[in-house]
Amino acid sequence: MADLTLAGLRVVAEVARTGSFSAAAERLGYTQSAISRQVAVTEKAAGSPLFTRHARGVRPTAAGEALVRHASTVLDSVTAASQELAGMRDRLAGRLVVGGFPTATAALVPRAIARLVSDHPGLTVQIMDAPTPAQLLALRRRRLEVAVLATGEGLPEHDLDGLRLSPLRSGRGAGVAVADTHPFAVRDWVDSQELAGQPWVVGASDGTSLEFGAWPGIEKPRVSFAAHDWPTRLGLVAAGLGIALVPGFAAEAVPHGVRWIPVRDQDGGLRRQLWAATADNPGAAARAMVRALQDEVTELGPARLPLAPARQG
Repeated sequence: MADLTLAGLRVVAEVARTGSFSAAAERLGYTQSAISRQVAVTEKAAGSPLFTRHARGVRPTAAGEALVRHASTVLDSVTAASQELAGMRDRLAGRLVVGGFPTATAALVPRAIARLVSDHPGLTVQIMDAPTPAQLLALRRRRLEVAVLATGEGLPEHDLDGLRLSPLRSGRGAGVAVADTHPFAVRDWVDSQELAGQPWVVGASDGTSLEFGAWPGIEKPRVSFAAHDWPTRLGLVAAGLGIALVPGFAAEAVPHGVRWIPVRDQDGGLRRQLWAATADNPGAAARAMVRALQDEVTELGPARLPLAPARQG
């Protein structure tokens, strides 16, 4: 009797899951004829038909159901073995803790972590969502290896002596989050001068953490709501209760019902710089995490804005 193969087991499990040879082919990247051949070879090895045809596709026979049940166990074990072996080959193994303020951990930090663990499956990463002071304290106490923080206009000054700061530069500046029913939602960009009369949803600051207010330069902004939590702010925006300033690195984190719109501002807009902070002598895993953050923020690319007209001087 022919031997069962991993490829055959994988194909049979996918056909059973999708109920279709064509759907399994699409999922696995095979041709439909290749799927049919794998099923035929596996049926020969099993000594029994594994599927019966019906009007809308195929369904497993009793033998097929039994084989799929065992195939799932086998494939899971093979995947686990591959990951464990990859971890043994990977010099970046162990545990890494990465921190960020809530806006950064909404999208940028998780995407960078995904990039890192894809390259280094032997590394276990934990995330710390915390204000900058708490991150810096954990970093100095060696409970955190990488902290994502911001400096600049409107932010408290923190003691960064003895830390290594790596810039996270993106061509995408700040913008505004608006409800998808807002007049701005159909626009590709807005000018900062159009923001003055808008109601704003801002962060409720306690003076220790990074918060976002109204767009810089607006005199006496009309604040409709102030909320500590990032999801609450965006929920208020989705309900049409105001608009919110959102940096470009968090644009992908806006929820359903909200659209992020870039803002053109000849006065510079939000003057802040994003950093990845580590100890002065970071380990290999921390350095790899910093590179992943830099790669991720660079790939965001610039928002498309029209050229500003030259100022009359």
